Amino acid sequence: EPADYPDYARAVSQEILLRHADRGILICGSGVGACVAANKVPGIRAAICHDTFSAHQGVEDDNVNILCLGARVIGTELAKDIAQVWLSATFSGAERHRRRLAKIEGIENEFVLRE
Repeated sequence: EPADYPDYARAVSQEILLRHADRGILICGSGVGACVAANKVPGIRAAICHDTFSAHQGVEDDNVNILCLGARVIGTELAKDIAQVWLSATFSGAERHRRRLAKIEGIENEFVLRE
C-alpha cells in the first residue's frame, strides 16, 4: 500500500531539527512531493537530485540537509551513487554561500505563520 510522503517528510525533518540526525533522505515517486513537504519545515533545505553533480553541489553551496529522490525517475544504482556523493559532500562555508543562506533564513522567518 502506498505511504503518504508528507508523514515521512515531517518525521525526517523533525529528526534533523532535534539534532538526532544531520541529514535525511526521502524517496517518493518523483521526489517532488517529498521535497515540497520537507521544505515547509523552517530550517530544512531539501533538494531533488537526480544526478551526482546536483547532489554534491547542493551540499557544498546550499547546505542541503534532505536529499529527495524520485523512485520512478532514476534507477537503484544511480540512486545509490547520488546518495553516496551527497553523504560525502560537505558545506564549503564560503562567504557568498553563508550570505545566501542567511537571506533564505530571512525569507523563512518573514513568512512563518504566527498565531
